[in-house]
Amino acid sequence: MTALDLPAPTGAKTLRIGPHEVDPPVVLAPMAGITNVAFRRLCREYGAGLYVCEMITSRALVERHPKTLEMITFDADESPRSMQLYGVDPVTMGQAVRMIVEEDLADHVDMNFGCPVPKVTRKGGGSALPYKRRLFRDIVRAAVTAASPAGIPVTVKFRIGIDDEHITYLDAGSIAEEEGAAAVALHGRTASQRYSGTADWSAIRTLKQHVTSIPVLGNGDIFSADDALRMVDETGCDGVVVGRGCLGRPWLFRDLQAAFTGQPIPEGPDLGEVSRVLRRHAELLADHMGEEKGLRDLRKHMSQYLRGFPVGSDLRHGFGLVSSLAQLDDLLAQLDPNVPFPTDAEGPRGRQGSAGKVVLPEGWLDDPDDATVPAGAEVDSSGG
Repeated sequence: MTALDLPAPTGAKTLRIGPHEVDPPVVLAPMAGITNVAFRRLCREYGAGLYVCEMITSRALVERHPKTLEMITFDADESPRSMQLYGVDPVTMGQAVRMIVEEDLADHVDMNFGCPVPKVTRKGGGSALPYKRRLFRDIVRAAVTAASPAGIPVTVKFRIGIDDEHITYLDAGSIAEEEGAAAVALHGRTASQRYSGTADWSAIRTLKQHVTSIPVLGNGDIFSADDALRMVDETGCDGVVVGRGCLGRPWLFRDLQAAFTGQPIPEGPDLGEVSRVLRRHAELLADHMGEEKGLRDLRKHMSQYLRGFPVGSDLRHGFGLVSSLAQLDDLLAQLDPNVPFPTDAEGPRGRQGSAGKVVLPEGWLDDPDDATVPAGAEVDSSGG
């Protein structure tokens, strides 16, 4: 990748999320098992922005589940502390946000109505929930009401709809705006698409024209700094949300910082620099989880860090089984540090999967104005 001297996007402007200025206008999307305090620290070392922790289940937070309390760890210098909540019950959501306020757990609350995972949608949560307009409104209102006394902004993330026959994003944007959300973010896919195909950025442009009093952020298929500039220019959105694009490449935030300030975008790192980044990630995970657990967690990142580089199958297999910093150092020493960044390492990252029918609670589509909380939707509080 050659350095590009790109001007700042014509639509770029200062992004404010409540009292917080986000400059550059870049948000790290919460990703389960990925955006823990170690990964956020690594990304923050490459550039400013807003870095959101892993999705937290509101009931698990209220019940003080040990794993959940561990997941809401923030660095001492992490500001603003950004937490994403998931929930389907307005009462529980209000309790969770009041807990955040009273115990000073975060400075920003994001609400997840975009997750397309079947175990979430079958309970009426995530990207299934905005179809129930009244319930969606009640949940957003509960969060904003609980957060307002402390001046904590609440933002809302959602998808285009359940599928092409059940489009919800314009209603969701209006409701969030009316209920006092500080910003909204749209992933340009339906729930049925999951992460397959191509994100529809035109929907982001339509939402930006529809929601006029608060920032609108765009999400979907941002795998390079150039993608981010194009999204802002094509849609007029106020900022971008980056998820899978930074997997195995936290330096993307360095590139985004350069792009949004009109600076040359650095060339991709050679294998020596990637090795140093990988080692830094390992250190941060070891500090957060302990060495053995942290190195096991690092394994999921290996294929993304090494993507496109000429690394033999035996060595790749070794990276996939790494269990200590010493073992990692031995493996890294076998890499040629002078190998340049491969051009075929660009493009989509992470699991794309395939489109499919969205799993919903029985009768979910019968009445969009039904505000009944799905039965048993928050009974399982064993995770985050």
